[in-house]
Amino acid sequence: MKVNPGAVLTLFVALMLATLTAQATVVSLSTSFDQPVATQGGGRTLVVEEITATWCPTCAEIDPELLQVADSHGSRIALLALHPTDGEDAFQPAASQHRIHRLNLTNPGVATSTPSFVVESGEPRRGYDAWADVQRDILNAELTRQDVSELDLEITKTENGFRASVNHAQLVAGNETQLTMMVMEHGKTMPEGVYNPGGDHRDRVVVGLAECAVDNATVLTSIGLLGASVSDGCESSFSIEFEALSSWSVVLIHEPTSATLTEGADAQSHGAVELAFRDRAEPVQAASGVGTLLLVTCVALAVASIVRKK
Repeated sequence: MKVNPGAVLTLFVALMLATLTAQATVVSLSTSFDQPVATQGGGRTLVVEEITATWCPTCAEIDPELLQVADSHGSRIALLALHPTDGEDAFQPAASQHRIHRLNLTNPGVATSTPSFVVESGEPRRGYDAWADVQRDILNAELTRQDVSELDLEITKTENGFRASVNHAQLVAGNETQLTMMVMEHGKTMPEGVYNPGGDHRDRVVVGLAECAVDNATVLTSIGLLGASVSDGCESSFSIEFEALSSWSVVLIHEPTSATLTEGADAQSHGAVELAFRDRAEPVQAASGVGTLLLVTCVALAVASIVRKK
């Protein structure tokens, strides 16, 4: 079948814009949270984890652009930044290091190079010029994924900050799985007096995390949070409370437990959903070569995939 590449590109851009406006759950910084805010129809989001560091020049260069890339994907991906506890990173949040330990169970040495990107616990892709491989991994994961868990979360304001709760969960697997909630801080300020090859802040920093074992409705881990609790099942009563950050995202993931990963279980998640409290990323400026490269690569690979299927 003969395909008009221009028509395919136009169609893809239209679909990508539709995804951005209709599916990505991003609430503006003017939201008061006087009433609960919830996601709807979540679960199909893929988890993309970036190993980064504040001292890494390339990481600092692409950090502002990656939020734009994440927005261009709408709800297709949740893009999280993991900062290691290495004695040099300016943040070294324990929640990020906990997540790096989990990735190491299936990808030993995953944090030996920055930036590195891991799609659904797959093969690490190293450097910003590897984004073509990252995008290919995203497309392949979407094509091969079968049933996914239906997941939604709800955010309410508390006296000390915010509470994130499971609002709906219909899980495709139960045994030896967990619900994980992660809190990302947007625009996290760089402290003074540290080596800083970039701007005055870093984005998407994982600062809090809790895990709830579906088998026995037990909170396995709570790091960097005000609290985490479950009163009945993880699917119905798992919640966390975190401090009143000025801008944040919460990601809810259904995934295998770490214990099963040590036994060789498939590390891919069963589903995820994200709710973000931030302004949408500003369009990448033409002068930003890295950002332009990332976005063009995303479009080009998706078009190639469509043409190949024809």
